[in-house]
Amino acid sequence: MLSPTVAELTDRAREVFRQIVDSYLATGAPVGSRTLSRGTGLGLSAASIRNVMQDLEELGLLAAPHTSAGRLPTEIGLRMFVDGMMQAAEPSQAERSAIDTSLQRGLDSGSAIEDVLGQTTAMLSGLSQCAGLVLVPRTDPVIRQLSFVPLGPRRAMAILVGADGSVENRVVTLPEGLPPTALEAAAQYINQHLGGHTLSDARSRVAAEISASRATLDAMTAEAVEAGLAVWSADGAQRPVLIVRGQARLVEPSVDPERIRQLLGELEDKEDLVRLLDLAREGDATRIFIGAESQLFSLSGSSVIAAPYRGAGGRVIGVVGVIGPTRLNYARVIPMVDYTAKTLSRLVA
Repeated sequence: MLSPTVAELTDRAREVFRQIVDSYLATGAPVGSRTLSRGTGLGLSAASIRNVMQDLEELGLLAAPHTSAGRLPTEIGLRMFVDGMMQAAEPSQAERSAIDTSLQRGLDSGSAIEDVLGQTTAMLSGLSQCAGLVLVPRTDPVIRQLSFVPLGPRRAMAILVGADGSVENRVVTLPEGLPPTALEAAAQYINQHLGGHTLSDARSRVAAEISASRATLDAMTAEAVEAGLAVWSADGAQRPVLIVRGQARLVEPSVDPERIRQLLGELEDKEDLVRLLDLAREGDATRIFIGAESQLFSLSGSSVIAAPYRGAGGRVIGVVGVIGPTRLNYARVIPMVDYTAKTLSRLVA
């Protein structure tokens, strides 16, 4: 059955539905017909409201969690509300200032971009009362220094110091019979000839020099150089980094412990979460995934709001957003995520 649209509802049904959703998002509790008849100004009797609620339930927009209980909006109902009825509230001046200041201060301090985005994600988590997240593109490191530490007959630890001060380690598989002197010569060659170049550029230069027999390396040392540079590419240097902050905000005493356990387990599955955020990366605007609309969070019943941010030339380079319960304040949080993405785009371009 196709999901109904707002236009298909009568004025009465639309107003009853809106009141139920507003109450649910504010309290998380089911809403009964008697409550609606008394406190919302609908001007309808409890019996009339029950009839409307029954119609909305048959359309799949409402559900009753227990017999004789009130009604809650379903995920289908929440989707219709967000798409067709919600009136978004622009971030307040205080919220915009907090977002702007967090980003600008981090960039002015000269911190690594991952640290800046991590701080911004924590700030967004605090403002939204959700878990904040950001998908950061991995840049191709610029080599400052590379060294090898032997680990065994065919294994060594390659330690790369980037021009930005970052340090990364990888275990390298070495050619059979490689002497320790070849490792030392490989590190010396890389540091003398390839310092200041990106890893991908360094690999291209080494391949070209070896092909043209210009490299001052014997065969074994050349293999060590190639292995030392290749390990980062083989390990996925272009894979994005996922930063999540504020997971503790998702743990509420009123929430079913099993649902909390499920959600925290889903957050640990970083690969699936990255795949979900890649869907937001492909869009031009903020994306909202409600409950089962994303396979990842179908069991915990969580929502994800995510927006792409752009770098030089307007190219999408990452995604920023939040994860929260389906009962989050969409009208407030969606514009907040959108504003953060636009601010990021303006400052990092």
